[in-house]
Amino acid sequence: MSESFTASEMYTWIEQGVPHLYLDVRNEADFARFHVEGPQDIELLNIPYFDFLEQPEESVAQLDASRSIRVICAKEGSAQFIADMLEEFGFGDIQWLAKGIIAWGNVLVAKQVPTPDHYELWQFNRPGKASCAYGLIHGDELMLFDISKNLDYYREFALARNLSLVAVFETHLQADYISGGPSLAAEFEVDYIAHEGDFGTSNVAYRGVVDGESIGFSKAGGPSVLCTHSPGHTPGSTTYVIDDKYMISGDTVFIVSVGRPDLGKKVVEWAKQLYATLKNRISVLPDDLMVLPSHYTDWGREANADHLIINDFGTVKTLNESIYALTSEDEFVSWVEANMRPQPEEYIRIRKVNANIETVDLATAEELDLGKNQCAASQG
Repeated sequence: MSESFTASEMYTWIEQGVPHLYLDVRNEADFARFHVEGPQDIELLNIPYFDFLEQPEESVAQLDASRSIRVICAKEGSAQFIADMLEEFGFGDIQWLAKGIIAWGNVLVAKQVPTPDHYELWQFNRPGKASCAYGLIHGDELMLFDISKNLDYYREFALARNLSLVAVFETHLQADYISGGPSLAAEFEVDYIAHEGDFGTSNVAYRGVVDGESIGFSKAGGPSVLCTHSPGHTPGSTTYVIDDKYMISGDTVFIVSVGRPDLGKKVVEWAKQLYATLKNRISVLPDDLMVLPSHYTDWGREANADHLIINDFGTVKTLNESIYALTSEDEFVSWVEANMRPQPEEYIRIRKVNANIETVDLATAEELDLGKNQCAASQG
């Protein structure tokens, strides 16, 4: 019988360039909507499960029996069935993804950001969503930013380092994934810090952040978190500047592009807000500030050699010169309208879940949460 592999193992293989062939047996539509991507190019083949059932010899003939093949499906059952079928056809190195593509959608990879010695900053990359959360550590205290619903991961991260969670920050009301912030903050009885522009009409218990306030750790000598209201992607979007060195930019500034301002169906109004934010509140920040965004679209252009999604703000402005060079509100609004793409249907519902206006079960949450983000205003 064939054996399984985990989503975390798959990420490691991809990062290290292990030459597996990844066989995705979901239907063509699901594969086109979302499939495995990572920091290195991979060999990925889509042959639907029902093709193997209806035309087994023809389907198997498309594969090389000498290759190591890793089979992927929606929930794991179909992948295990196909892996066993391939073994019966004489294939040797065959494994299937445990818990299916949902497991890949939830996997997190911790990468430490280079910082001064007296504190640590971690990026939690979620490759299945192309999104990033962050952890800031001073002494035995931990602050988290923009976390996903995979709460076990953050609990285990803190426990392994004997850290106490002291605050959970949100850069904005997320539309593309379900936030774990409110639940984790409530569990540990710490502040869930967010802006009233997004959460004022929600049913979420939060501590409203004030533009310009600085939030620190309980012990002296730690880094401060400067809160800068940066509306546009959403009315309550907030950028957090850590120690005058790092910009946790949410969906306002990306390494490539900026956050789309049309998710609230107020394209012109929010685009004008975003233009003012970029012009008057963001562009004036130092060029050597390191940008740590909530999302990315292209590993090759946005990750460094260590596979961190990070770059200095001067380089970010150069990469997005056509955006930052726009000199009028009207030009910017026109650019936004020219680059608009339909927002995924599930985004409206995800915002309701994150505002605690709608409650969904775990299976529905997993379905809503699956798939690469589409939060950038342009595709780079």
